[in-house]
Amino acid sequence: MTAHAPEAPTDPFLDEDPAAGGVRVLVVGGAGPEASATELLAAALRYEGWRVRGVEDVAGAPAGIAGFRPDAVVLHGGALGAGADSALTALRRGLPGVPVLFLVPGRTGTNRLSGLTAAGDDAVAVPFAVEDVVARVRGLVRRSPAAAATRPASVLTVGDLTLDEDSREVARGGRTVHLTATEFELLRYLMRNPRRVLSKAQILDRVWSYDFGGKANIVELYISYLRRKIDAGRPPMIHTRRGAGYLLKPGG
Repeated sequence: MTAHAPEAPTDPFLDEDPAAGGVRVLVVGGAGPEASATELLAAALRYEGWRVRGVEDVAGAPAGIAGFRPDAVVLHGGALGAGADSALTALRRGLPGVPVLFLVPGRTGTNRLSGLTAAGDDAVAVPFAVEDVVARVRGLVRRSPAAAATRPASVLTVGDLTLDEDSREVARGGRTVHLTATEFELLRYLMRNPRRVLSKAQILDRVWSYDFGGKANIVELYISYLRRKIDAGRPPMIHTRRGAGYLLKPGG
């Protein structure tokens, strides 16, 4: 793994966060060493503001599907087991049209991998970078006909604030807001987690991708920049929870 692990919930793999919204991802991971990698990945997906549910193997996938209806599936190759083809067929039958991202050991099963991804899905070699997998899942969801029919995946909206992830345009109340690259990433993270208190550690890990050590006040500095551009002359949307962190919610 090449990514720094985010501060994870008590059980990041098996416990879905009912407060999270947006994209729903089913993570099917193997046991043993594979489990630790998929646990980390599930935590990273959740910190994108997505709902995540995990099962250990394909046989357990029907239970994971029930009442959840994922927009995408992340499947570790080790979770397929001996009856890989029949298991995969059953998974696709239960989730017609839902894209699958395969996590496959880099030097094994190369020929078979082309067959697994023939339905327009994607694959990432193991070991993988968390950021790469998150980007691939986002791409699969955007290309999915089912997801495209239900939500404009690239546009985030909270109250009268909108952010387009593709064009990188931000507006509040119909008026354009010009942000730097870092301000944009910070606002995007806040908007993916509306009404949710995010700690400085979580923000540092997601927006800056590494720990600033004793310079956590960089978060305070950029929050102040955002407030000047987002909240100036308007009902505030960015709020501080002392000792806990920051959250964004509709103004007024």
